[in-house]
Amino acid sequence: MATLSRTTRPFGSRVIGSGSLRCGPSHRATCLSLAAGLLAVSALAGCGGGTKLPVIAPIVSEQPAAPTANTQPGQSAAAPTANMPSGATAAAPTATLAHGPTGFSATGSMANARFGHTATLLADGRVLIAGGLSSDFRVFASAELYDPSSGTFSATGSMTQARAYATATLLPDGRVIIVGGQDGNGDSLASAELYDPATGKFSPTGSMTAARSWDTTTLLPDGRVLVAGGQANGDADAVLASAELYDPATGKFSPTGSMTAALSSHTATLLSDGRVLIAGGVSTDLEALASAELYDPATGKFSPTGSMTAAFSSHTATLLSDGRVLIAGGIGTDLEALSSAELYDPATGKFSPTGSMTTARYSQSATLLSDGRVLIAGGKDTSDNSLSSAEQYDPASGTFSSTGPMTTARSFHTATLLSDGRVLIAGGGNQTLAAFASAELYQP
Repeated sequence: MATLSRTTRPFGSRVIGSGSLRCGPSHRATCLSLAAGLLAVSALAGCGGGTKLPVIAPIVSEQPAAPTANTQPGQSAAAPTANMPSGATAAAPTATLAHGPTGFSATGSMANARFGHTATLLADGRVLIAGGLSSDFRVFASAELYDPSSGTFSATGSMTQARAYATATLLPDGRVIIVGGQDGNGDSLASAELYDPATGKFSPTGSMTAARSWDTTTLLPDGRVLVAGGQANGDADAVLASAELYDPATGKFSPTGSMTAALSSHTATLLSDGRVLIAGGVSTDLEALASAELYDPATGKFSPTGSMTAAFSSHTATLLSDGRVLIAGGIGTDLEALSSAELYDPATGKFSPTGSMTTARYSQSATLLSDGRVLIAGGKDTSDNSLSSAEQYDPASGTFSSTGPMTTARSFHTATLLSDGRVLIAGGGNQTLAAFASAELYQP
């Protein structure tokens, strides 16, 4: 386990990047995060240009796989029998659903308190937790498995490389590819590795053409994995427009067309027609963006689509059962948490507003439930408080409504839809980023 380096300075007034964010005594609330990982400070740390920034973790939102495509942060993708992070999919699981009182309840704890980790539903129903950071910013190579039948975590083989802010994608053959992330020095990684559930071990695979973290990975219908954007070296101003494809058949990465803009902290969602929607995020000037674009696997190219009605970063994107995409929360251009939400319609290529969340939040999780509603949980508010509140979006009415709170206020956690319809919430941290080992289950 390596320790991630960070620069500690007293708060002063310092301009980051193009000057879009100033960190000083009056900006502590908004300075904690910009675009889920581009800026991070604690009560004792200030912002410095060129600092490698360790403490904001991507939110992984696990969602059911589409029947016609294998898919998977915001950051990973799943095969038809499992659920995954970014690149949400449309169909609800077919497994028998668990029944019990609606709401959140505690389950077994992880062996290590962590945030900035990945969580991936395996084909056998267990959940793989890998990597991440401890409260003192040590980077983990360790991994563990959650078994829903026993409600417990157990150790599995460790990764070949300690990494945080990586992506995890479930491949069609049941293996999981872990891509990029940051090492203990805060440098972005080009390496990748595969986890085999049959052996419980990780092994190296081909490396990316560029080192990157805070990128997105999406499983395409043909089984390849699209990797897009991110940070080149762990610095906030080194943002990539490049993209590449991983082919499980060869174990190699190869370049594909570049995005129309350099992006980090964006979302990537596999649409029902096999294209990938890239939305929001930040570029090298650290400003939240309203732009969006589409990747077409048939041509290997990105092209612009309609822009969002507002700029979003550190938001969530969820593919709904009707093929539309829900964009919710995040950080806007004024560096305040957003309660607004909007919908993307692939048929028209346009975004339109929908009902707002009951609570403004960023770096929350979003999970498509078996009944087509979307569970939004936790995150942070503008004052940098971690939230225990949760709410649900109903696509039929276009409105959000509050649900019972989590047992623990947490942000930068993972949320994984289990085969029985429950949602596993694991790890994350509080407002000072003290990491949690605890986990809980949501019963719809």
